[in-house]
Amino acid sequence: MKKIRIQGGKPLTGDITISGAKNSAVALIPAAIMADSPVILEGVPDIQDVHSLIDILEIMGAKVIFENNRLIIDPSKIVSIPMPSGKINSLRASYYFMGALLGKFGEAVVGLPGGCFLGPRPIDLHMKGFEALGANVSNEHGVVYLRTDENGLEGNRIFMDVVSIGATINVMLAAVKAKGKTVIENAAREPEIIDVATLLNNMGAKIRGAGTDELRIEGVEELHGCLHSIIPDRIEAGTYLSLAAAIGQGVRVHNVIYEHLESFLAKLQEMGVKMNISEDTIEVLPAENLKSVDIKTSPYPGFATDLQQPITPLLLNAAGSAEIIDTIYSKRVNHIPELVRMGANAKVEGNLIVLNGPNELHGAEVVASDLRAGACLVIAGLMADGVTTIHNVEYILRGYDHIIEKLSALGATIEMIEEEEKV
Repeated sequence: MKKIRIQGGKPLTGDITISGAKNSAVALIPAAIMADSPVILEGVPDIQDVHSLIDILEIMGAKVIFENNRLIIDPSKIVSIPMPSGKINSLRASYYFMGALLGKFGEAVVGLPGGCFLGPRPIDLHMKGFEALGANVSNEHGVVYLRTDENGLEGNRIFMDVVSIGATINVMLAAVKAKGKTVIENAAREPEIIDVATLLNNMGAKIRGAGTDELRIEGVEELHGCLHSIIPDRIEAGTYLSLAAAIGQGVRVHNVIYEHLESFLAKLQEMGVKMNISEDTIEVLPAENLKSVDIKTSPYPGFATDLQQPITPLLLNAAGSAEIIDTIYSKRVNHIPELVRMGANAKVEGNLIVLNGPNELHGAEVVASDLRAGACLVIAGLMADGVTTIHNVEYILRGYDHIIEKLSALGATIEMIEEEEKV
């Protein structure tokens, strides 16, 4: 167990480069097992979720090499075995093995996923999609059993009752090897959907419509290896842009796709944040006299739920009252009591977050309740006067590649230290 200690109140300046997208990587890695020859993924973030997935692949019989953000997966010796519950419970994206194994072997036994607790996140849509493709689905004691009959998977028209990134990807994985045509209606449109579809198409799949609300998939019999570069992480980019606006004295954020962040950047501009935006770099200039704005999260291209928490400390710098409502994960509010410990004028009213600013934060002992809450507390700690200690940093390490090194390079006084053993 480790914790992060931050000496706050120091202005940050310099350059920071965004890693490959965590939310892409955790789907691309399970997708790679569907190939019959090696898949090479470039730009893979060095995060705990990736290492957990690698452990699962090796247990299944894959040969894996991960060096310098380059992941080589040879799935040719993979066998269909029940997914180990320990690793499965450590991350939510493990559910992508359901679609990948079902498509590859016609069967899958996978423990229900874990990850950050953000309120109910049912996988009913995934199950509905698999059943529509002809799979027999059962859930016994927290383990999902998927199996096809002698006819295998068959394409179908599937309507997603709710826009879901996870269900869209999972059904897409299964459908690429189903017989005939599958149409997924009301599909999620996130950049990560396009990234996974691009990999699968490079492997020999026939997917059209990625990035729209209708995916059209023509099933194929075989998939082969390929080389694929992961898109930059728009959530990491948004996190560091919030940090740069909150306490930066000129920070340049590199390897950014502007179009993936349009709704987020629009909010920064509405607040009065000054930015110079070029082809793949956003420079954030020192900001003063920021204005509060209200935020309502929604599916892409709306304001991302994963950026709701990282932008909160910046809003605490702004004058006036701000309201945040998360329509995706209504229980994503556990960062607020921790910010209050640091002196924030913030409260939760039902599912509504209310902030009043500007605030002067002070260092405190705080606890990360999930991945993006942890990122929020890191930003708050860097803004605060005095020392902030963040516990449960394992959440942060799930999704931020070399966060200590990146922030130190900007001039932050931040370190990872071991938790003292409790007697």
